[in-house]
Amino acid sequence: MGAAPAVLVLLGPTATGKTAIAVELARLLGGEVLSADSRAFFRGLDIVTDKPTEEDRRGIPHHLIDSVPISGAVDAMTFRAEVARLVPEIAARAKVPILAGGGTLYLSSVLRGIFEGPGRSESFRRSLDEVDSAELHRRLTDVDAVAAVKIHPRDRLRIVRALEVEAASGRPITEWKSEAAPLPFRFRTFGLLRDRDEHRAAVEARARAMVDGGLVEEVERLRRGGLTPQCQAFRSVGVPEAWAYLDGAASRDEMLERIVRATWALVRRQSAWFRAQPGVSWVCVTGREPAEVAADMAAAWRAEEAR
Repeated sequence: MGAAPAVLVLLGPTATGKTAIAVELARLLGGEVLSADSRAFFRGLDIVTDKPTEEDRRGIPHHLIDSVPISGAVDAMTFRAEVARLVPEIAARAKVPILAGGGTLYLSSVLRGIFEGPGRSESFRRSLDEVDSAELHRRLTDVDAVAAVKIHPRDRLRIVRALEVEAASGRPITEWKSEAAPLPFRFRTFGLLRDRDEHRAAVEARARAMVDGGLVEEVERLRRGGLTPQCQAFRSVGVPEAWAYLDGAASRDEMLERIVRATWALVRRQSAWFRAQPGVSWVCVTGREPAEVAADMAAAWRAEEAR
């Protein structure tokens, strides 16, 4: 049996330049990019996710982008299965698989493992549609206090999954996760850091670019195309805020302020998860161009692979 495929993992919170750096890495190493962005799966959610354009990709193959309709859903088990399928295929083409993104749930399924627990129950999930996240988190505390401490009270996706698992199996999700294992690949993980003030400025600039670039029009179009508040894609930062603007419940300035606040809260949650991930080589991107950062990472990758 041959050696396990090597995978370059590029992780970091929102607004650290992962998309551009991943493209540069793929160009330097002869790679293909697997998106671990938790919302890039959805077709039409382009401005919201700052999805790389065809021009941005410069001929670099990208996977797990635009693969799901706007009203669909992607769970961590499906993502893990896709990565398990794609990595050997990419390696067989003598290309470097580059797993890049900030979707902590999806990265966790690959790097830490995922339990083979009960499957998704649409009827159970529908039964929770009208229950607010605070109440769901309280219920989770009752059945799995350990999970409730680890899951943010506003992280509805994880809360619902934890409740779903316990309801279907009678076992808390914490027990199931203790049996999880990462995918059988060799991971070389790089993490991106940014100076707090510069990072905050980048978040604000990203929010303004979204609004100026047609966020409201994109959300209005997706709403006509089947997007509802019950959809997984609706929980993307920028969508509820633009939705409120379209409904007259927020001004343009209020929408922008809410997007910045929600994005910064996401950055903090992502950063907490990344800090707990072992084996990460941290790289500061403050004041540096993507090509420079990628060149350093590519050199480190080659040195590691040459051993």
